[in-house]
Amino acid sequence: MLGNLKIISGSSHKKFALDICEHMACELSPIETVFFSNQNMLVKILDNVREEDVFVIQSSCPPVSDNIMETFLLLDALKHSSAARVTAVLPYYPYVRSDKKDQPRISIAAKLMARLLQTAGADRFLLMELHSHQIQGFFDVPVDQLLAVDVFCNYLKKQDLSDFVIVAADVGEAKHLGRYANRLNLPMAIIDKRRMGNSDTVIPTHLIGDVEDKHALIIDDEVASAGTLCKAADFLKENGARTIRAAVVHPVLSGNALEKINSSSLDELIVTNTIPLDEKTNICKKITVLSVAPIFAKAIQRIHNGDSVSVLL
Repeated sequence: MLGNLKIISGSSHKKFALDICEHMACELSPIETVFFSNQNMLVKILDNVREEDVFVIQSSCPPVSDNIMETFLLLDALKHSSAARVTAVLPYYPYVRSDKKDQPRISIAAKLMARLLQTAGADRFLLMELHSHQIQGFFDVPVDQLLAVDVFCNYLKKQDLSDFVIVAADVGEAKHLGRYANRLNLPMAIIDKRRMGNSDTVIPTHLIGDVEDKHALIIDDEVASAGTLCKAADFLKENGARTIRAAVVHPVLSGNALEKINSSSLDELIVTNTIPLDEKTNICKKITVLSVAPIFAKAIQRIHNGDSVSVLL
């Protein structure tokens, strides 16, 4: 029999954890993280967690390596503190794009992360929008993957969707795009693109579908340097799109991504708060942030109660 539910947050995105707690009408359990002069780290759980059902919330954002290490130490501390069950809640999974061996002599880092997190003490995982669904197969424990499609669609349904067309940022996104097309009853188009080596440089080459004099809505799971997204927006504008919006789940927005977006053909970038964005939204007014804390709160409560999570998908 599991004990009380406890929620613990790492340093990466405490505001997100507090939002979840607010929706669940509970308190965030305190921890202490100390950095020593030799760059080692100490993590201490300040509450008694013996025989409790504990959820650790940590997202993958800068400083990525420090946040990963803090997650390992949190999980290990909970394991050695006799927590009954520990669920790692990772809104944005670390190294999620390194999910296959598509070149010689490289690591499949997403699988390595799964093995390390389980070894550290995670009994199950709660994630959102993995880059590929196959990543769930890297784990030997239960994994629940949440989707942001309803969050985006509920926002979009408040607008006039006349003459809208949903656009897949690449061929691989086409299947995922169907969820949006069905919910919004909109036509689809697909951008065919080519990636240049290991860089973030991607060149759109062909367009499958019609965007002439339409409002284009690009769907993708992640935006990092924003080079691909901005090139896609410019490509759609060249092909006659009237306006261009994008709905992207994970707003990594690294390097000079904000400057690219500000100067691009993109009219609006709709993202979720799986990664902290407060400072970036001040720089780029095109960004609209939607909260996925409510769906995480519902999922955590259902996992704790032993109820199905699939009803949230």
